[in-house]
Amino acid sequence: MVAGGFGVGKTTLIGSVSEVRPLRMEEPITQASAGVDDLRGTPHKTTTTVAMDFGRIHMAGGRIALYLFGLPGQSRFQPLWEDLAEGALGCLVLADTRDLDASHDALGLLDGAGIPYAVAINTFPGSPSYPEAELREALALDPATPLTHCDARDRTSSLHALITLTEYLSAHRSAALLETRR
Repeated sequence: MVAGGFGVGKTTLIGSVSEVRPLRMEEPITQASAGVDDLRGTPHKTTTTVAMDFGRIHMAGGRIALYLFGLPGQSRFQPLWEDLAEGALGCLVLADTRDLDASHDALGLLDGAGIPYAVAINTFPGSPSYPEAELREALALDPATPLTHCDARDRTSSLHALITLTEYLSAHRSAALLETRR
């Protein structure tokens, strides 16, 4: 899964890496969302994901296929998040330093569901940068949770974020297997 706050770049990241034409379930932002969807950080945004985005990419020489499900960024879609989270192996959470609090809904859902995740700070032009320790504290991240940076518009940068997630999931899964054998 790819999760994060409203307008953080989930649709963009999936579009930058997907080998198949991404499925995008977007609708125009209407007056009905005024006061509900915060457009301060994205004043030129004209559409919003209303269900999910979907893409696919093969990694590790084709041995790993990632099916990418982009979750809508608004908390009113939490029932959909819960449905998509069922059976998920892990999640890449995108965060924006202009509004780190917008990531807390996704992080809380993942923690509650016991789904491992990595966090990628999407580097928007002109956004403030902070030391890793401050980001970890603001996001209340466990020390073992991977934290990286990416530019969701850039395929290589987005791939790096997904590699960070898959490496973490592989290590997490190996540790869980070792624990069950004890």
